[in-house]
Amino acid sequence: MAHKPVYGLVLAGGRSRRMGQDKALLDHSGKSQLAYSVEVLGRCVEKVFVSTRPDQADDSERGRYEQIVDRYDNLGPVAGILSALREYPDVDWLVVACDLPNIDEATIRHLLLESDSEQPFTAYASSYDGLPEPLCAIYRSGCADIIQGFVDDGLNCPRKILIRSTTQLLAQPNPRALDNVNTPDDLQKSPLQAMR
Repeated sequence: MAHKPVYGLVLAGGRSRRMGQDKALLDHSGKSQLAYSVEVLGRCVEKVFVSTRPDQADDSERGRYEQIVDRYDNLGPVAGILSALREYPDVDWLVVACDLPNIDEATIRHLLLESDSEQPFTAYASSYDGLPEPLCAIYRSGCADIIQGFVDDGLNCPRKILIRSTTQLLAQPNPRALDNVNTPDDLQKSPLQAMR
């Protein structure tokens, strides 16, 4: 079976309510966390897109990158994932959240190298609870209908979708790589800084 292209998707469409400021714009060593995420992912896949809500499409930072604008409302991260799968149905997608300050190239490359192209989903097992980490995962071409079926049944949690599906789980090479930053308290413990 021929390998399909792999595109990257940085999920940057969240409202950052718990943080109180846009997580994509947090400072990561002099650049935005979004820019950092795009750069890391871009070194590993053919092309990278930023997932945004329609009202963010003209944002100056997000506007620096090719975007996939959500086609769905009020679905959380699934809106971005499903929109990408519908926009480019013939590619596999490596999806990462924009709020992972420790994400690194080795973690991305390991996911790509060890993924089973026969499985619709490949994800890391959480280093905290062993459950799938859906926001650093591969979503294979053709899995949009699987996700759509769950959404139609009222389930739009990416983790629960992966739990209830055939998902290849991998051990994380770096157990802290997928620690995310959701609150000001998380920010204090991370390498990121608030916007100046």
